[in-house]
Amino acid sequence: MTDPNSPRPGANGPLQGLRVFDITRILAGPSCTQFLGDLGADVIKVERPGHGDDTRSWGPPFLKDEDGNDTTESAYFLSANRNKRSLTIDFTRPEGQELARRLIAKCDILIENFKVGSLAKYGLDYATLAKEFPSLIYCSITGFGQTGPYAKRAGYDFLAQGMGGVMSITGETHGTPQKVGIAIADMMCGMHGAIAILAALHHREVTGEGQMIDLSLLDSQAASLSYMGMFYLITGENPPRIGNGHPCIVPYTVVPTSDGLVILAAGNDEQFARFCDFAGVPELAENEKFSTNQGRIVNRDELTALIEEITAKQPSEHWLEGLEKINVPCGPVNNVDEVFADPQVKARGIEIAMNHPAAGTEPVHFMACPMAMSATPPTYRNPPPMLGQHTDEVLEEILALGADEIAGLRDKGLI
Repeated sequence: MTDPNSPRPGANGPLQGLRVFDITRILAGPSCTQFLGDLGADVIKVERPGHGDDTRSWGPPFLKDEDGNDTTESAYFLSANRNKRSLTIDFTRPEGQELARRLIAKCDILIENFKVGSLAKYGLDYATLAKEFPSLIYCSITGFGQTGPYAKRAGYDFLAQGMGGVMSITGETHGTPQKVGIAIADMMCGMHGAIAILAALHHREVTGEGQMIDLSLLDSQAASLSYMGMFYLITGENPPRIGNGHPCIVPYTVVPTSDGLVILAAGNDEQFARFCDFAGVPELAENEKFSTNQGRIVNRDELTALIEEITAKQPSEHWLEGLEKINVPCGPVNNVDEVFADPQVKARGIEIAMNHPAAGTEPVHFMACPMAMSATPPTYRNPPPMLGQHTDEVLEEILALGADEIAGLRDKGLI
C-alpha cells in the first residue's frame, strides 16, 4: 500500500497553480475534477449549504468513525472527491451569485453538470461569464449536450449505457442486455472532460483565449463503442452480443476449470497451438477448422465446447501456471478483495491510505490515481472533504474576507 505522505518527486503536481471552480456532483464531473486535483490543481468544490453533493447520502456503505459507527460520508462520495476543498454557497440568491463570480474571477477553470440552461438564470452560464472572464475555460457535462433534440433532458449513466449501445453488446448471447458493473458512461465522460480541459489549457497558453467545452454522457458512450461501433459503420449490421467472447479472436473468453474459472486469451495461431500442446490435444491446432483464427471464429461454438471440456479437467492453478510459462495469456477472474491482494496491484501502489476527519486517527483506504509519471506524479494532499469543511479557509485565502464578513454571510444562509 502506498504511503501518500512519503516524499516523492514533483510533489506539487504538473497543474500546480491552477484553480478549479467545481459545481459538479454525482460522478462524471467529480471524477473529472478529481483527476485535475490529483495532478496538482486546487479544486474548490462548491456545494449547496446544508445538502451538498447528492452522493454524500448514497449509502450504505458509509465511512465508519473511530467508534465503528456510520458517518455521513458515503463510500460513493469518497470514490470521486479526493484532493478538493468544499465550500458552500447558495448561488440561487443574488448575493450568492456575486460571491460566486468573485471566486470565478480567481479561477482558471469552471466545471458544471447542471441541466442545459439551468445556470443562465443565475448568471453562471458560459455566455454570461465569458464576457467578464474571456480567459475562463468552461466545461459543461450534461446527459445529451448543449444542442440536439434531447438537449434539455436529464441524463443518467444507465440511460447513456442503454442509448449509447454498450448494453446491446454486453451480456450472454441469449440473455438480456446488461449494463457494465460500474457507471462507465460517467467515468468515460469524466476522462474526456479532463483531456479536453488540458487541451484547452494549452490553447489558452498559446492564445490567451478561454473556451467552452460541451461534453455529454451519450456522446462519450457512443464514441467509446470503438471497434464495435466501427463494425456497424463498415458492415451496416449490428454486432452480436457474445458474452465473454471476443468478436475477432477465438479462444478469448472465460473457461471453466475443475475448481473455478480462468480467462483464456490465445490471441494468435501460435499461442493457440501452444495451448493445445500443453492441454494434450495438439490435433486441435492441426484441424483445418481451427488452425487459423478465421476458422476458429467461424467454428466458435464447436471449439468453445471442446475447450471447456478440456479445461474443466484441471484446477485453475494448473492452467494459470502452465500457460504463463509458455507465453499463452491466461489469468484469474478476481473478486474485488483479490484485486487489492494481488501482488502486481500492490507493487503499483493502487491502494493508498489517508487520514479523514470523520474517521478519527485510523487511516482510510482509497484507490490511487493510475497515471504514473516520472517527473510530476499525482499527489494526495486532501481526503474527500466534509460538507463546507473549507468554506472559511477558501474565503479568507482567495477573497481575503475577514471573520466578521464570513460570519455575516453565514448568518444570511449564503454559505
